[in-house]
Amino acid sequence: MLDANIKTQLKAYLEKLRTPIELVASLDDSAAAQEIRGLLSDIAGLSDKVGVREDGVAARRPSFAVGRPGEAARISFAGLPMGHEFTSLILALLQTGGHPPKVDADVIEQIRGLPGEFRFETYISLSCHNCPDVVQALNLMAVLNPGVSHTMIDGGLFQAEVERLQIMAVPTVYLNGEEFGAGRMSIEEIVAKLDTGAAARDAAKLGAREAFDVLVVGGGPAGAAAAIYAARKGIRTGLLAERFGGQVMDTLAIENFISVKATDGPKLVAGLEEHVRDYDVDIMNLQRATQLKAGDLVEVTLENGAVLKSKSVILATGARWREMNVPGEKEYRGKGVAYCPHCDGPLFKGKRVAVIGGGNSGVEAAIDLAGIVGHITLLEFDSKLRADAVLQRKLASLPNVEAHTMALTTEVTGDGNKVNGLIYKDRNTDQIRRVDVEGIFVQIGLLPNTDWLKGTVNLTKFGEIAIDAKGQTSVPGVFAAGDCTTVPYKQIVIAMGAGATAALSAFDHLIRTSAPA
Repeated sequence: MLDANIKTQLKAYLEKLRTPIELVASLDDSAAAQEIRGLLSDIAGLSDKVGVREDGVAARRPSFAVGRPGEAARISFAGLPMGHEFTSLILALLQTGGHPPKVDADVIEQIRGLPGEFRFETYISLSCHNCPDVVQALNLMAVLNPGVSHTMIDGGLFQAEVERLQIMAVPTVYLNGEEFGAGRMSIEEIVAKLDTGAAARDAAKLGAREAFDVLVVGGGPAGAAAAIYAARKGIRTGLLAERFGGQVMDTLAIENFISVKATDGPKLVAGLEEHVRDYDVDIMNLQRATQLKAGDLVEVTLENGAVLKSKSVILATGARWREMNVPGEKEYRGKGVAYCPHCDGPLFKGKRVAVIGGGNSGVEAAIDLAGIVGHITLLEFDSKLRADAVLQRKLASLPNVEAHTMALTTEVTGDGNKVNGLIYKDRNTDQIRRVDVEGIFVQIGLLPNTDWLKGTVNLTKFGEIAIDAKGQTSVPGVFAAGDCTTVPYKQIVIAMGAGATAALSAFDHLIRTSAPA
């Protein structure tokens, strides 16, 4: 099942097992079951601390559980955890076998203290780069708390179950038989959702912090660069983020980050966070800013009520996927309307879908989906596709893709449970047309996360923060960087440079304002 190179790497990992573990398979006669049998056999052959049984009684077949001998297993994989989920399997093996997790001690204690029984099930696709974070978080919770169990379910393998539950986006998490959440969630987010008193405790801790010299709001490439450059100056630096990594976490292929031929969003973000943590930066994750107030000390109010103060602030809040804002879009989000073709594409195998947007993102999405879905209708508002020529040539070569320009999407339709079509206007003739589809992938650009700043700093009509060449906003001591600003060309490498510029400008501001008259 596993090639020699992977076996060598896995053997080295399994040497870290402190206690024996047991893999219990519940199999059938399917080809997938044979692959699982081969995988478990390979794993057991690499360590004398790993045992395998095939007398499992799980209702989902094929599947297997990871546990300790003599104990009821609390981690299960319904499907073959390869692709992006192979790391989830390795971590489940190691953590069940006693290898310590790389999680803050406070979070570990919070998990151990959760009362009650929590039976989690996560529906994933093996091509989803957002799913492993959720799977790994819930697996770890199952290791740490006997009241927690978790099953990863491959939606491509258990399609009847996915259809019955009408799951059209991954990851989708169920708790005790009821939908708990969808999309990427960190372990801190999951725990905070279960621990209802966490917000009040966080607010108290945050509100007690001393004023910062530089407070960075945003944890994407711009925010990370700003925090590093500020901390290098030896000044008191804080980084506030709703989700460390931001929109980059939802990006799969990155091939234009200079000196790195190819990477993906989660890997890049992991590197960013590791780099930031090498410096004396107070990272405050999972916190949403709601208000900015200028003064001798700039005040940033958080959603939980806490107020942070700083001598200077760098706004690096990034951007989010732009929505179509048409009837039916919100109603059918996660029920056919999707924004990540890599994650949700496998759920539409053999089906008819639409892609909205003819730029690089839209055309790349259509190319990726063409090998999975039955047919693609690509709609572009402009008179021509705006994607790079090489992408357009590839698109034109695909037999199951048709592209329409001068197309304005006006409505998403459905049967009350899921998408069944869309309506668009032909801008050449004003004729209204309908396309029968089961999925719609929206790829029409980004919208800056600046709604909370209206009336505080100058914004353009597009919602971008107006800045000068040094990153200065209209408010003294408040700087901005990255995709939330007027900087042209929204690229990762440009955002990082802008973050560095803003930090150096903030430092210069501090020097000048603190100098004696």
